[in-house]
Amino acid sequence: MIVVVAPPMTQRQGDGGRHSLVAIAHVRLMIVLLLFAAGVAMVLLRLATLAISTSPASSRDAAAALVPLRADLVDRNGAPLARTIDAWSIAVRPNKVIGDKALLAEQLAAVLPEHDAGYYRRILQGDTTFRYLRRRALPELVGQVNALGEPGIVFAREPERLYPQSTLAAHALGYLDMDGRGMRGMERYLDTRLTDPAERGQPVALSLDVRVQAALESELSQAMARFQAVGAAGVILDVDSGEVMAMTSLPTFNPNKVTSGGSELNIPTQGVYELGSTFKPLTVAAAIETGVASSMSKRYDATQPLPIGRFRIHDDHAERRWLNIPETLVHSSNIATARIADEMGEARMRTLFRSLGFDTPPSIEIEKARPIWPTFWARTTTMTSAYGHGIAVTPLHLATAYATMVNGGIWRPATLLKRAPGAVPKGRRVFSQATSDRMRQLLRLVVQEGTGRRGEAPGFRVGAKTGTAERVSGGGYSKKVNVSTFAAAFPMDHPRYVVIAMLDSPKGTKETYGFTSAAWTAAPVASRVISRTGPLLGVIPDARADVDTSELRGLLWHPAGQEKSAGPE
Repeated sequence: MIVVVAPPMTQRQGDGGRHSLVAIAHVRLMIVLLLFAAGVAMVLLRLATLAISTSPASSRDAAAALVPLRADLVDRNGAPLARTIDAWSIAVRPNKVIGDKALLAEQLAAVLPEHDAGYYRRILQGDTTFRYLRRRALPELVGQVNALGEPGIVFAREPERLYPQSTLAAHALGYLDMDGRGMRGMERYLDTRLTDPAERGQPVALSLDVRVQAALESELSQAMARFQAVGAAGVILDVDSGEVMAMTSLPTFNPNKVTSGGSELNIPTQGVYELGSTFKPLTVAAAIETGVASSMSKRYDATQPLPIGRFRIHDDHAERRWLNIPETLVHSSNIATARIADEMGEARMRTLFRSLGFDTPPSIEIEKARPIWPTFWARTTTMTSAYGHGIAVTPLHLATAYATMVNGGIWRPATLLKRAPGAVPKGRRVFSQATSDRMRQLLRLVVQEGTGRRGEAPGFRVGAKTGTAERVSGGGYSKKVNVSTFAAAFPMDHPRYVVIAMLDSPKGTKETYGFTSAAWTAAPVASRVISRTGPLLGVIPDARADVDTSELRGLLWHPAGQEKSAGPE
């Protein structure tokens, strides 16, 4: 028996290396799989953690994406004043421009004509990497620029603040900077509220009424052009709540296109002026309140200029006789008013002005200026401040003072926010109800018989006072340039609104016989404003209703039984 034993097979050269590589590949694959599994496990663990710790999504969460980045501003009736929209911006990256830059500059000047080709050429050839060409661009303009076919021009959607009423109430609203922060006006004051994620879904209602605002701006703009005035201002104030229904400062600006050359000074709250004879009713009210003017028939010597130190106090249209209280206001006598203040004395005059807030900036949410308060109260200061010289305040100061005088004697701060009926501040008492009632009669008499006649608005029972003050210029007073102010309230049998109309440096016309006084310039503005806005504010003209002034009319002296025309202050 033969046994054949086969020799063991020997491994071919090179097989060992191949098996080694396969083994290594298997190891690497396992490592990759383990890492992948670890990653998936971490993701699953994270998802599980979020599922446990996060509350379920709600419809409110879904709606949050639709909430504007900044809340809207609306007027008291819900009309939009400021809102945030999703707008286009057009920009260029000069280092990415691949076409002919000179040609592109010409093309940009054609579609963006606010600058010439040289301006765009300097941008394209500059060393900047990014430059805006237009913010808040319309879709049509975006299409025109895009049609140029230049890859270096870029377009983006970004939130933009839009003021749909353009220049209307610009100073009250303010504007935003490029980073979306409120810079002036109510935009600045309400910046935190308007950007609060919890509140920005609800618009903020201001006290303004766009219809009333438009009428005030229209009349003041026309008057400013007619009399070539350098500025104008107006305020319409609710006498009971302190709400500002309209506030105008001219020249104005467009908050949609704010430039460094914009007229950003808000005259009603930042313009500080000596407001002249509009102060006389305030002095008379204080005299009645303190008992100095114990009777309407009490008379003061206005027969000749009143010497005080090195100066003499004159009347512009002198009566040259003794004047009682109604005649003092009807004829706007500086002399008689100064004598009343002199009898009251420094302490009581200072108390009057402080109680009306004339020593502090006006009470309002937006930018404001501090009045010019006398550093030393001499006897001269006491007498001249009584008729509006020597102390300078803003038109808003005057508006709140007149509201106090006719609303029953309560001073309340002004506001640009809509106030609910139950949210009106209690205020502080300055005059008694009896004094306020008397001042309504006297102010009405000034319009019926005195310098305020051109401020009458038929059916609206206007009560008012003119004020024409020499403008401060070069450290002194200009004899040829003045500030003309008309301070009015209506209807005087139940006052609801105060209207202030002011023109800075008006020029006389043929129609005014060259006069630039408030009776000829500012009073007619207020008359037209009241006639236009009264019905909008719920005041219906009524020729049968009026405040009774018969008692005071009997105290007015008319020579030979004829009516005497008051001077055109």
